[in-house]
Amino acid sequence: MDHHATTEEHAKSGVYHRYHIHTVEAPDRERWPSRFNVHVRKAGLAKLLIKEVFHYGPQNKDVILSRPCVYGVFGGPVGGFAPREEKCVGCLRCTTEFPDFVRIEHNPARRALGDSYFAFGYVDAISYEAASGLIPVKGAGYRGGFGGEGWDGMWTDMSEIVRPTRDGIHGREFISTVVDIGYTPNFLEFDERGRSAGSPPRTFSIPLPMLFDAPPASVRDAALPRALASAATELGNLAFLPVAALAGLGEEKLAVAPLVAPGDDLAAIDYQPRLIAMDGWDAKLHQELSDKFPHALIALRTAFDDPDLLAYFTAGVRVFHLTANYHGRGEQGDFVLDLIRAAHKRFVDEGIRQEVTLLGSGGIIAAEHVPKAIICGLDAVVLDTPLLVALQANFNDECLDRSTSEFQLPRLDAAWGAQRLQNLMASWRDQLLEILGAMGLREVRRLRGEMGRAMFMKTLEADAFAGIEGYHG
Repeated sequence: MDHHATTEEHAKSGVYHRYHIHTVEAPDRERWPSRFNVHVRKAGLAKLLIKEVFHYGPQNKDVILSRPCVYGVFGGPVGGFAPREEKCVGCLRCTTEFPDFVRIEHNPARRALGDSYFAFGYVDAISYEAASGLIPVKGAGYRGGFGGEGWDGMWTDMSEIVRPTRDGIHGREFISTVVDIGYTPNFLEFDERGRSAGSPPRTFSIPLPMLFDAPPASVRDAALPRALASAATELGNLAFLPVAALAGLGEEKLAVAPLVAPGDDLAAIDYQPRLIAMDGWDAKLHQELSDKFPHALIALRTAFDDPDLLAYFTAGVRVFHLTANYHGRGEQGDFVLDLIRAAHKRFVDEGIRQEVTLLGSGGIIAAEHVPKAIICGLDAVVLDTPLLVALQANFNDECLDRSTSEFQLPRLDAAWGAQRLQNLMASWRDQLLEILGAMGLREVRRLRGEMGRAMFMKTLEADAFAGIEGYHG
């Protein structure tokens, strides 16, 4: 489905439209530190120019004033005497041609962006994705590690050659990224007269397995809720926002899943949302929401390692928004990858995994983390800090959780912010399509809990090296 048209419009027209995210270039509003520092020894440059004047003659100005950079670093009025560092991509052509007086170095101010978990490499990638809507591809190939801690210790199975679904983003075959949120029973029940008995399915679908989380308390810019809600509207997705943020919204609030805490004024929710989230379990609030919004699904926001997940299921919760901190750690220090697997397994072991929807957030900061989280057991992810980075937020020291972390946003324009978020989702969706195509899957729903598509570095190392002297698994 095209995100600009409603389902009813499509039904009337009788024309099928592929889901598409409209991208428009949305450059940075605030100048961030350049990726590289360009050092030019002015005496050396002046000496070269004088030498070329004598060699080529003053009539050959085009040759003398040619710039050794196709990206425009030396394309300013005075060329290399005042390099435009923001245009440097680190190709090193200038240092190769003129090693005596040109030197390129990484900018330490750029490397200081983010924090110890959301490292500058992730900031760089998201900055590019949000500005352009494109996939960041480097001609030099992948230069990172092929293993490590956290998400880097998980590899995915790519068997493109022997499976049929390829080129998902190029149009030859359609790959669906639609996911369902809600409750479906394990089996249907009928009474003696053949009528449906038991609890009927209650679900709705969204076109992306990526939702927007509520911003942290430290971010108070009134344009941020509008940007999140507007982007969610265009994408056909949902944004979690506190009840207090609804006051400044218009029709875009229909794409908002209110995040409700005990004591909130429910009268502020003056529409029928598809999904409402409770910020922590409260039996009285759950009943109030069920009575006031009978057509809405009620989700529970709680920690991944909450020991009472099954008790909440018994109490009627069918949609869970499970959370880790911004560094992907649970209350006991476990990483979100392991937390997802453990929560998924708890419901599988009870035989009720098909009856619940598991959403998860915390520590998911790159496009590759989305399919990995779904493989581990989530139905969809809820994005937090990547949205802030897409809007050029600066981290104040280490940012760990929603209640205490401090971010500084530039002065926001809601339309610019919404477009940046759309661009980010377009890039991440294309990368999700690539991995689904490489796995031969035609829809993301089939990826959930598909552990046969994953390999774990620690497991493989243990199988290969166990019993060998010096190996400590």
